[in-house]
Amino acid sequence: MKIVFRLLLRGLFRFRAYDLAALKTPGPVLLIPDHVSWLDWLLLWVCLADDWKFVTSSSTAQTSWLHRKIMINRYTFPIDAGSPYAVKRMAEFLKGGGRLVLFAEGRLSRTGNLMKLFDGTGFLIFKTKARVITAYLRGAERLPFSLNPNDKKYFPKLTVHFSAALTAPELGEVSTGRARVLLANWLRDQMVKQQFAVEMTFGAQNVLTAVAETARKHPGRVILEDATLQPLTYRKLMVGVEVLADALRGKVTGGGRVGLLLPNVNATPVAILALWSLGKVPALLNYSSGIPTMLACTELAALKHIVTSRAFLERARLDVAAFVKAGVNLVYLEDVRAGITGSQKFLTWLRQVFHLPSESGPAPAAEATAVIVFTSGSEGMPKGVELTHGNILANIRQMLAVADFTDQDRLFNCLPLFHSFGLTVGTFLPLMRGLYVFLYPSPLHYRMVPSVLYDRNCTVFLSTNTFLNGYARKAHPYDFRSLRYLFAAAEKLQEATALAWSQKYGVRILEGYGATECAPCVSVNTPLEPRYGSVGRLLLGMEYRLEPVEGVTEGGRLFVRGPNVMKGYLNAEANAKFLALGGWYDTGDIVSVDAEGYLHIRGRMKRFAKVSGEMVSLTAVEDALAGAFPQYGLRCQVAIITRPDEGKGEALIAVSNEPKLTLDEIRDAIKAKGLTNLSVPRELKAVKEIPKLGTGKVNHRELQTLLADLKPTTP
Repeated sequence: MKIVFRLLLRGLFRFRAYDLAALKTPGPVLLIPDHVSWLDWLLLWVCLADDWKFVTSSSTAQTSWLHRKIMINRYTFPIDAGSPYAVKRMAEFLKGGGRLVLFAEGRLSRTGNLMKLFDGTGFLIFKTKARVITAYLRGAERLPFSLNPNDKKYFPKLTVHFSAALTAPELGEVSTGRARVLLANWLRDQMVKQQFAVEMTFGAQNVLTAVAETARKHPGRVILEDATLQPLTYRKLMVGVEVLADALRGKVTGGGRVGLLLPNVNATPVAILALWSLGKVPALLNYSSGIPTMLACTELAALKHIVTSRAFLERARLDVAAFVKAGVNLVYLEDVRAGITGSQKFLTWLRQVFHLPSESGPAPAAEATAVIVFTSGSEGMPKGVELTHGNILANIRQMLAVADFTDQDRLFNCLPLFHSFGLTVGTFLPLMRGLYVFLYPSPLHYRMVPSVLYDRNCTVFLSTNTFLNGYARKAHPYDFRSLRYLFAAAEKLQEATALAWSQKYGVRILEGYGATECAPCVSVNTPLEPRYGSVGRLLLGMEYRLEPVEGVTEGGRLFVRGPNVMKGYLNAEANAKFLALGGWYDTGDIVSVDAEGYLHIRGRMKRFAKVSGEMVSLTAVEDALAGAFPQYGLRCQVAIITRPDEGKGEALIAVSNEPKLTLDEIRDAIKAKGLTNLSVPRELKAVKEIPKLGTGKVNHRELQTLLADLKPTTP
């Protein structure tokens, strides 16, 4: 009978099972699969020997004659889920050498992703010392027999992947209650790691192919929209990519890298995909950094061509004469579009509809450079970071493994695509996953951003602390009613910001941490695993180590390694230092890690001052002052910089955009937060505006250069 069902599954769903050898593990052993459809039991049953038993609910079995036939037979282990003796019965069976299949979520997934596991599973592992095999049912969430809101297919491709038999870690002397929680969390980690590993092995190996595969499954789905309110379906997107690639083929010859100088509009991801299909590497120029910095980046990347737009250059008031003088060829999209005929568009549309081959070159390899992204330059001239297709794919899949996005989610992205947060998470994650994404040109439009997000019913929002403060001053309390996920990164989330959003909008901000060099996400809080005050747990596949720092008693300098860490720098000196670390990336941040693996950022190494022989975190001082002066409104901001001091080594200087603020008020706020006298600034200076980077972070480098011109305010 099993052979018949297996042949049927193979014929209808192209069913395959992998790593079946693990199922020969003798009892006591638990098989723990994810649970996404009513057919999950069948996909497993055809792979198992007859002594395996499925744990089922005896009360649910009484629902109907069919339920009784399926749930009470020689292949099942019926239990009364409401009885305190249910776990005891399972434990006795396992201790006798039994082998059980247990759906540890206790319910069908309502998202298509792995949901929380019940602690009772951890208790069972703790008491029986049973080994564990996890199973990932890939594709089953698309079955019509699923209850999640994702689009269904009658005959999706189905595979089941079994892990090796795992032995739970020894916990030492802990209480039973603590053990059940720890082992349930350990088990979920193993399941998520397995899913990530399977996707990296069996999924697309470059971002272009990954987007194209999703487009082929959902050609009519509206996927992309910008401020022009002209939506693109997947089919229109891929037609645009192919047409633009054909038009650019003769215009970006010579050299593998092509500059891209465009805002957050539909044309930007289309141009990136088109360049990939031509075998080119887009170098994303930060137009907010100014012409001299962009020119330096252009020279660093040895760019011969830059794809841009006349309308954008005029609107942004960018004089590109320096590029022309440097011998760079500017390719204007307006001119490119003018040369595209209607017949070309129609023929390309036909190729997309009937999946006919195009003239594009071979698909990029996972280890091939995908993009050049330049660092923010907050502490020096920007560095050119080479991110591979494998880096970006890994980071997207790391995020998808811990965030339960569904097809109905809608992402709002106003973060610039020239930064990796806006590029990877804000653009290519939704394009790969099949989520609608709205691209808005600037995060600085504090009135417009909330209104557009409200109008488009977006459920996922990416931002930074600075921008969130701006929206909190201007937005209506109902503007963010639809939000499910609000991720904040790029700078420290201030307590005042989190409190304002919680009280005014009822929205929990999920803080994350990353770096351009990590594509960018390193850790993130999620609704399933939140810890306020931390930046979440390290993402899947990543390792970390902390190196001690003189004068720092809590935590150390963070080094990370993983599949999302960059290929290297374009800058020779910086790249040599990176390569010498053997795959480890020095974040330059001082971090502590708690017992559950949550990261707590103490500050950047370069943002520590040595005062009277003690290390003082400038970030901690800024955090203490954030939101400490409600009498001046949310706009009031204080940044901390330093100057040499003959007596104490370094002296702290406060710089504020509020001219009425006094040094006494700053001193009182710092003492109220419990910081020592060493954290109190010696001077206070006023500016009209505190300089910011494109991500909203304070530009401390520029602020430091202004130090000599700033006059102290009266204490």
